[in-house]
Amino acid sequence: MSQLIISVGREFGSGGRVIAENLAKRFNIPIYDRHLITEIATKTGLTAGEIEKYNEMPASRLVSRRVRGFSNSIEDNIAEMQFDFLRKKAESGESFVVLGRCSESKLSDFESLVSIFVTGDTDKKIERVMKVYEMSEDEAKSFIIKKDKKRKRYHNYHVGMHWGDSRLYDLTINSSKLGIEGTVDILEKYVRARMK
Repeated sequence: MSQLIISVGREFGSGGRVIAENLAKRFNIPIYDRHLITEIATKTGLTAGEIEKYNEMPASRLVSRRVRGFSNSIEDNIAEMQFDFLRKKAESGESFVVLGRCSESKLSDFESLVSIFVTGDTDKKIERVMKVYEMSEDEAKSFIIKKDKKRKRYHNYHVGMHWGDSRLYDLTINSSKLGIEGTVDILEKYVRARMK
């Protein structure tokens, strides 16, 4: 496999972002996440702040509509720009890691795709969020619920299948069991085996 695309979906607080960053380093390939916002801002003339406001947000069903595949929703249009960006990168033969963005589904027709979903034990996720974001336990619990609800709504809106459903991914792993480094070690071995 000359091209490698690693898609990392994750529950908030599972360490999925750090795991994705470490995989990108180990395979010496770029990672696309927030970078997509900068790329789209450059192409559209919008500011990164304007795009961030609508990033990973499902369109409102009350005020948005689609006609012949075109939407009047800025949320839909920003999502489609991100999906198009990723498809173009994949079609060019580039190898990369992508965090979220429904990439396990939007890039599923590429043989080089390895899709991973990172989950975690609730107590460990709360502990991690408390430390990283300097929050109380109650704040961390609420934040996790809010972030995962947003990701779920966005994913289910754009994919039509349930976010976190194991059938969408090649591998689902609980990062709480081996820690971040141990999880990256296992995932690296899995990806290298798939590359053979």
